[in-house]
Amino acid sequence: MRKITRDEILNIYEYEKIRPQKVQEVIQLKKNRRVFIEPWVHLVFENRETVWFQIQEMIRAERMVKEEEIQQEIDVYNDLIPDKNELSVTMFIEIPEASERKRLLPQLVGIHDHLYFHIGNKHTIRAVADERSREDYEYGKAAVVHFLKVKFTEDQVEDFKREPVRVEVNHPNYRAITLIPEEVKQELIKDLISD
Repeated sequence: MRKITRDEILNIYEYEKIRPQKVQEVIQLKKNRRVFIEPWVHLVFENRETVWFQIQEMIRAERMVKEEEIQQEIDVYNDLIPDKNELSVTMFIEIPEASERKRLLPQLVGIHDHLYFHIGNKHTIRAVADERSREDYEYGKAAVVHFLKVKFTEDQVEDFKREPVRVEVNHPNYRAITLIPEEVKQELIKDLISD
């Protein structure tokens, strides 16, 4: 999938004019790019559109106008755009109550190393977290956001198209599995075959 370039990014003023429309578009887009692994894990599958939106939102929130700051945001977020035969996942740990969150996050250290995709009964592929997730181990508690990639072979992509796909968290303190809904799977197939 093609990376975002500087000329695709709008200045704050221009973005503000189209933001309401873009917010609605991304809300609709993400409806078929989310999977919940109950009770607390929520996955969002990233693509060019979700990443473009995140870059624009960060520039808006931070009021960025310096070229080097804008380029740095583009570079950071471009890492989230999947390559061919790859999915890019943002994993959120959503524990609503603050006291529960404080109690449970230390028990979930390393959860990012326990996300698996099962394609039919043929393949099991582990997602790989980026380096930022390693901070879990240093700080003694799980971060609430993790960025992961899932790399597939050509054969696995072909089977992904045909077989049911389940996503699992298999952490000692969090075990749950769910079937990826068909409408989400169809979106993910587009990611996998996109150059």
